[in-house]
Amino acid sequence: MSRVGKKPIAVPDGVDVKVNGRVVTASSSKGSLDQTVPEGISVHVDEAEKRVQVSRQTNSKQDRALHGLTRALVANMIEGVTKGFEKRILIFGTGYGCDVAGGKLQLNCGFMGRGGKGKPQFELNIPAGLEVVVETKTARGDSEPAKFVVRGMDKQLVGAFCADVRMLRKSEPYKGKGIRYEGEQVRRKAGKAFAGGAT
Repeated sequence: MSRVGKKPIAVPDGVDVKVNGRVVTASSSKGSLDQTVPEGISVHVDEAEKRVQVSRQTNSKQDRALHGLTRALVANMIEGVTKGFEKRILIFGTGYGCDVAGGKLQLNCGFMGRGGKGKPQFELNIPAGLEVVVETKTARGDSEPAKFVVRGMDKQLVGAFCADVRMLRKSEPYKGKGIRYEGEQVRRKAGKAFAGGAT
């Protein structure tokens, strides 16, 4: 069996897990999440032991691959409705910044000609189920970035939204300007050196 897939998932107090056909639902006072289970994979809820067990019907290559994946997705659902997930984003660059207004994340990240006077260069709709909290609106120099955090119950939704934000201006390797995850290491390059020579 899959080493990941065979591990039972503990269900914390206050979390309810139900299986309806191939749809697994995890719910708590914070909300609920659904996940459709692939063909060939089964999910069993042991209410007495307060745990969930994921199993596969065959040893086919596809079922073996989906076994651990399904277990991880169900575990993420339970964690999501219990504690939730969050990612912190840093924006480096003098004058770069972020804000939230009208359900949109507003970004300025050094693109001349975009936006307009007093208008942000980018506006991204914040998906339902996500919360974006700005901690520092404006970056100061190359050492004090603008910061915001993305929170939500759905790990995939949090990750996808942050990836879309990061792609707007990935950190460049010379001065490190751009958008990155907190803790992300940016490989730096030395700038061009002008060699002096005798004439």
